[in-house]
Amino acid sequence: MLDWFANTLRSYPEIAIFLSLALGYYFGSFTYKGLGLGAVTATLIAAVIIGQLGITISPPLKATFFLMFLFAVGYGVGPQFVRGIARDGIPQALFAVVVCLFCLGAPYIAAKIAGYDVGSAIGLYAGSQTISASMGLGTDAINRLGLPPEDAKRLLDAMPVAYAVTYIFGTVGSAIVLALFGPALLGIDLEAECKRYEEEHGGKKEVGGAGTAWHHYELRAYRVREGGPVVGKTAREAEAMIPEQRVFVERIRRNGQVEDATADTVIQAGDIVAVAGRRDVLVSLIGHAAEEIDDRELLAVPTEGVDVLVTDKKADGKTLAELAQWPTARGVFLRRIARGATATEIPILPNTQIHRGDVLTIVGRTQDTTAAANALGVPDRQTDVADVAFIGAAITIGALIGALVYKVGDVPFTLSTSGGALIAGLFFGWLRSVRPKFGRIPSPTVWFMNSVGLNIFIAVVGISSGPGFVAGLQQLGFSLFLWGIFATTVPLVLAMYVGKYVFRFHPAILLGCCSGARTTTASLGMINDRAKSQIPGLGYTVTYAVGNTLLTIWGMVLVMMMT
Repeated sequence: MLDWFANTLRSYPEIAIFLSLALGYYFGSFTYKGLGLGAVTATLIAAVIIGQLGITISPPLKATFFLMFLFAVGYGVGPQFVRGIARDGIPQALFAVVVCLFCLGAPYIAAKIAGYDVGSAIGLYAGSQTISASMGLGTDAINRLGLPPEDAKRLLDAMPVAYAVTYIFGTVGSAIVLALFGPALLGIDLEAECKRYEEEHGGKKEVGGAGTAWHHYELRAYRVREGGPVVGKTAREAEAMIPEQRVFVERIRRNGQVEDATADTVIQAGDIVAVAGRRDVLVSLIGHAAEEIDDRELLAVPTEGVDVLVTDKKADGKTLAELAQWPTARGVFLRRIARGATATEIPILPNTQIHRGDVLTIVGRTQDTTAAANALGVPDRQTDVADVAFIGAAITIGALIGALVYKVGDVPFTLSTSGGALIAGLFFGWLRSVRPKFGRIPSPTVWFMNSVGLNIFIAVVGISSGPGFVAGLQQLGFSLFLWGIFATTVPLVLAMYVGKYVFRFHPAILLGCCSGARTTTASLGMINDRAKSQIPGLGYTVTYAVGNTLLTIWGMVLVMMMT
């Protein structure tokens, strides 16, 4: 039975790939207090074990899925990358560049001192910095060195060994260094700093939310009494009587007839008005002073929550307080702001700036959300259809440009097809954020290209290098793990002090900046937990976009440095 199974995998290597994915995603899903191997490392380990059977896989398969992965990465971070370079995110973008240089230098120094070869150095770098994609560019660079096939294979086989040994601390260690040791090293009370940041920017921390019985926004009906304070006032004037809160008169029942209210509708005694606003405002302020009515017809208002992709230049850079004054903002409430490749949630504060490429989740009456969406950009409604023609054309263009070789003297320089696909993703991802009429790729499709594309590449790498894994691990030994700790910890500690004393970032967002520059999402989660706030996420998106790009490219640069 076992012989039949092994022979079947050798005859049909595609089965081995899917088996690696099944085991990798299953065991990679297990976590302890938010930390775990992750799908990439678990897939690599599973593939290496399966690879002991001596399975041969066609090389083009690996390259195909890696190009798909890199394009998806670039497509996701494109808007934030361009904004980070060109706009007020320049300090954070420069900080990310500095941190990325630390992340390149520490593994390089470790590899030189330890005497590792190029393949082990790339694996040490990729694992300690948890940037799996760099192994693809490193592989391309090694293949271009012109080495004998057996030497090139030896280097490529050493790469996943070093990656697997160093990746675990690269993930867990980065979270420990930043979230647990970071506040102490910086001498800050992270929770207090986040509260101070919220107070400085007019924010308030609230309980409850989605998935609970408590609703943030509600629509309630009240009877207007004779001589009441709103009698004779327009809806806009009545709404302005609570200046610190957003409440709107949506509909009115007058003389038994229901009609929609506008800003200029005059309220009369005896009217029953449907008022939308925050639950605490309707209950505590209005509810105590007015008679609440259960009017089903009046309250039967078509409402929706819709994601809006911000594209309008007039909205770019505006604060929420400024946007709230727009006529099209009447009747609309903001539930969520998502920014960047990882859809990082941005705190909703009066001084929070909105940028093109942000996705705003707004709620309200259908006609109000439609008007607001048209003013801000375009509604990003759910769809299962991806623009595959765009995906294929964009990757082709990027790969063709990357395949070009430029010579400076006798030294050849090239982006490689992998680098070209990444640059194409950055450009077209940014272009869609400002011209969203083409190139629609649903979020589930982006996830599939990103996650499955990378893991198929990793599975092929692990299966192909499986036979040499045990011998390589015996050769490199426990010292590799210790060098991985060095390569993970030193850049993070340097980053914290440079961010504090050179760039002078606010303590509330500093650790978020460090997480983004090192592209370690696990640490951001722990930082937010320690801070009991989402404020650190404000420093994550721009630095992540820059860091994710540079750390991937460093895989090729490190090969050049080592040789």
